[in-house]
Amino acid sequence: MILKNKRMETSELAKVASQVRRDIVRMVHGVASGHPGGSLGCTDVLVSLYFQAMNLKTDDQGSVVFDMSGSGEDLFFLSNGHISPVLYSVLARRGYFPVSELATFRKLNSRLQGHPATAEHLPGIRIASGSLGQGLSVAAGAAYGKKIRNDPHRVYCLMGDGEQQEGQIWEAAAFIPHRKLDNLIAIIDFNGQQIDGPTDVVLNNRDLGAKYEAFGWTVLHMDGNNLEEVASTLKAAQEAGGQGAPVCIIMKTEMGQGVDFMMHTHKWHGTAPNNEQLTAALAQLEETLSDY
Repeated sequence: MILKNKRMETSELAKVASQVRRDIVRMVHGVASGHPGGSLGCTDVLVSLYFQAMNLKTDDQGSVVFDMSGSGEDLFFLSNGHISPVLYSVLARRGYFPVSELATFRKLNSRLQGHPATAEHLPGIRIASGSLGQGLSVAAGAAYGKKIRNDPHRVYCLMGDGEQQEGQIWEAAAFIPHRKLDNLIAIIDFNGQQIDGPTDVVLNNRDLGAKYEAFGWTVLHMDGNNLEEVASTLKAAQEAGGQGAPVCIIMKTEMGQGVDFMMHTHKWHGTAPNNEQLTAALAQLEETLSDY
């Protein structure tokens, strides 16, 4: 099932999120490859953005329309591109491409590569991502372009907390408030885990909120696995925009959210479930929009 353009209530968003989580575990299981942990953790914010918060370009029938110019609509950039399963599922369920195409994830000649790539011409994908640390710079350029063209729409960028260890992030973090790009909302998935273990053990980020505030950002915090709080915080971020400063949301999530044995560990950062584990995962996730 493809959902057309309409603003959703929290209960409706929860149903979409449950189906997206089913898509994620089935996709990575299908090729025994992929990144389910972060994808499951970021499901609620991606669903909230695409089905409620963002202003997207649509046709007269309410179906989304994609073009690479990005003019006249809000834009989203996924910096931590390894969580492509959640982005692909949300885009498909939102109507960017057929839901059935999710079955081709990571397969030969598929448009749904392990890391999103523009060479595949997949609707909804604006940049190749996965080389961590680059997304905020791209978002900065897009936001700057909208300012120059007097386009009032916003730019959103999702990053991981592990990639905050990348130097390019901080170059962009300095540039954006200097240019007063108050049409940009950055979201950091603060799940405390990366591929090599806990982030505070690999390279402690310490107080990210204080760092961004010191660079000139307006900083908000939210529970990224509470749909009501996600909705209210995104609204607050929108209202805080347009006042000379960009907004950074520190989003606390649980890696593997929704599947109990994938939570509270970095093990499922890049590990696919086997047949038995898939069955156990799906038993915890309601099928709400029909599986692909």
